[in-house]
Formats: sequence, structure tokens, C-alpha cells
Amino acid sequence: MDDLKKEANEFAAEAKDAANEFAKNAKETFDNSNGENKKILAGVLALLLGTLGVHKFILGYNKEGIIQLIATFVTCGIAGIIPFIEGIIYLTKTDEEFYNTYQVGKKGWF
Repeated sequence: MDDLKKEANEFAAEAKDAANEFAKNAKETFDNSNGENKKILAGVLALLLGTLGVHKFILGYNKEGIIQLIATFVTCGIAGIIPFIEGIIYLTKTDEEFYNTYQVGKKGWF
């Protein structure tokens, strides 16, 4: 019985160490993420799901995301051209321009 308890404690300690290491690595990854990751994600989401304002929420523009969502419903989808254009703009900017404009400068539209 003591052997089983000892093995269970060792397993729990190993699992805890693995979880801590995963959390540390995940935090480093997200802390060190550059503008390129959000650029590509925001650009693709703007092209595919832009009418729902998803790309705005990804960039942290909650107010603009809600406005896009409302505009889409009020115009029966016609306002969907705005995120399509934004997606193209996002993907054609250089990584540095995108980061400085949309992540540092917090430019909400175009």
C-alpha cells in the first residue's frame, strides 16, 4: 500500500512539474509574440469572419468590434465590405507597420 501511495505522490509531483513548465513556456511565448502573429490572424479573420467583428476583438478593439457587428446587422451584411478591405490592408502592411499602427498606435479603423 505504501508503494502505491509513493508512486501516486511521484506521479503527482511529475504532473505538477510538467504543468508548471508548460505554463512558463506558454507565458514566454505569448509575452514574446510579435506583431506578425496578430497581423496574420487579424487579416485572415477580417477576410473570413469580418462581418462579425472578430478581427477587432482579437486586436483589443472591443468598441469597434461591437460597432462592426451592429453595422452588419443594420445593413443586412452590406457593411461587410469594411472588414474585407481591412483584411487586405492588414495583410499587405509590413509587420513593423502593422504592429506600430494597430497594436501600439491603436488605430481602430483602416
